[in-house]
Amino acid sequence: MKQRLIEQVGRSTRLRVLNELKRTSAGLAVRDLAARLGMSYMGVKDVCTDLQQRGLLDTWREPSTGGRPRLLYRVTERAHDLFPTASNPLTIDVLHAAQKLFGPSAPEKLLLVAFQARAVGYADKMRGSTLEERAKRLTSLRDAEGCMANCEVRPGRIEIVERHSPILDVLRAFPHVAKLETDLFERVLGVPVSRTEEITSGLFCATFSMVSK
Repeated sequence: MKQRLIEQVGRSTRLRVLNELKRTSAGLAVRDLAARLGMSYMGVKDVCTDLQQRGLLDTWREPSTGGRPRLLYRVTERAHDLFPTASNPLTIDVLHAAQKLFGPSAPEKLLLVAFQARAVGYADKMRGSTLEERAKRLTSLRDAEGCMANCEVRPGRIEIVERHSPILDVLRAFPHVAKLETDLFERVLGVPVSRTEEITSGLFCATFSMVSK
């Protein structure tokens, strides 16, 4: 499945378009996408049309108060397989097997150990004395792992927004992973963290929020 999708996408221009759209929830108009990528309007339009025909993009119209609705492109759930994954069906099978062999809490215990080890790994790579500096460093680490992460700093609040989950299949099979991720953020950043999750048109977005002074 993934190999066929990669073969279909092929050229780097298509990947650039998909990567840019993956980082948005609402999607982007062709003109905005062209400006971000430094490409011509028609060049981006042709790529978007091609990707839509392949089932990797869809469109919706954003209402406008002063004129015609804007046509926006956004990635589909099918495009998820083009982005990094840190698990596979065998991971799920092993966790379910542990559940059968050792009881209902076995997967949670195994995942807890894995997340604790990851937290230690992050802590060893952390830089910065302020919460904002640490949050930006963690964002960089998560983004490098394929989480499509972005740090948004607002008065009194910092948010790390992730547009992709490399372990989405594990998260859906074992929802407790959401709490483990939140605990990981709290341990690394040293402050309380709240996690919210949003699914828009089948697309994943998790926001980790914390209060800043």
